[in-house]
Amino acid sequence: MIKMKKLKIISIILMFITFLFIYQNSAYCMHIEEVKVASDITVDDIFGEADNFIKKGENEIKANNINTDALGETSNFLYNLLLGVGIITAVAVGIVLGIKYMVGSLEVKADLKQVLLGYAISCLVVFATFIIWKIAVNILSNI
Repeated sequence: MIKMKKLKIISIILMFITFLFIYQNSAYCMHIEEVKVASDITVDDIFGEADNFIKKGENEIKANNINTDALGETSNFLYNLLLGVGIITAVAVGIVLGIKYMVGSLEVKADLKQVLLGYAISCLVVFATFIIWKIAVNILSNI
């Protein structure tokens, strides 16, 4: 009975938060100055709006004196920190699995072979993520 009351209260709170975000977004949409029909939009309009968006961002960076070098240093620090944590975690889990495999019985070894597949996939995902991050940062920093 108490769980049902908690569940109802939580669902009411989540619905309230959802309605808040919907109202806030709809209020934000009210400030749109011009609405165009899809058939009235040309490719030139799309590229023009994209150029205006980029220029507006560049002007705000200049106006707010945002230090892009500090942002790059923070990104590099975060990259190196998370990569280090990923390497340490992967090595530690690999050591534990290796020791369990060496000392385990046949049943334990059979179970660990299935776990090793998940371990290999997770290592692949973690390190591929960091490779993609580094490639994306290098490509976007040259733009």
